[in-house]
Amino acid sequence: MSSACWAILPAAGIGSRMGGDLPKQYIELAGATIFEHSLHALLACRQLSAVVVVLHPGDSRAANLPILDDVRVQSAVGGAQRSDSVLAGLDALAQRAAADDWVLVHDAARPCLQREDSLRLIAQVTDRGIGGILAEPIVDTVKQAGEDGLVAATLDRNTLWRAQTPQMFRLGELREALEHAAGRGLAVTDEASAMEMAGYPVQLIRGSSRNLKVTVPADLQLAAWYLRAQAGSEQP
Repeated sequence: MSSACWAILPAAGIGSRMGGDLPKQYIELAGATIFEHSLHALLACRQLSAVVVVLHPGDSRAANLPILDDVRVQSAVGGAQRSDSVLAGLDALAQRAAADDWVLVHDAARPCLQREDSLRLIAQVTDRGIGGILAEPIVDTVKQAGEDGLVAATLDRNTLWRAQTPQMFRLGELREALEHAAGRGLAVTDEASAMEMAGYPVQLIRGSSRNLKVTVPADLQLAAWYLRAQAGSEQP
């Protein structure tokens, strides 16, 4: 019997780099909030049994979004750090999913995820039985800076990839890896880094440049353009 696939959408952050009082996931782009676009992208993948949305304990906006009424959506309360929120989502899933089931963790600030990228991630991970992440090869020349602000080295870009989400791992292994990192006070910037620290292999699966993370105001215009273009391509 094959393992089921689930998803977690941590959306408990405040998006401080975006500025303003509104958490960035609730900024509207192309007719919906960034949060709604990101959640819709996951729900468009029928291979997912359910999506756990992890919200800030003081969130009063999510309840007004009709998409949370979808039968495949459940919610959980997040923590101070992203890893805390992902763990909260994993705890919620553990009540209905098996330890060897697969879990996709996606950024709420990546609204332009395309269904074909999610399907490719799921196919390659389940085929090899090794967790993996969507990622994009770096094409720019990359400089490493010294403490004096001068170039210390030029890195080999042929070995460098820009990590994206979703990141897909077995529920039990990811839960243990995140708990282990938290117990040792290790900084976890994404799920893959926790898995790497725990000694698990992580495969790189090529994603799309469209799958950008909305981080600063300059990202909004490009994300809106991608979303409008995608909506136009889906018209009959």
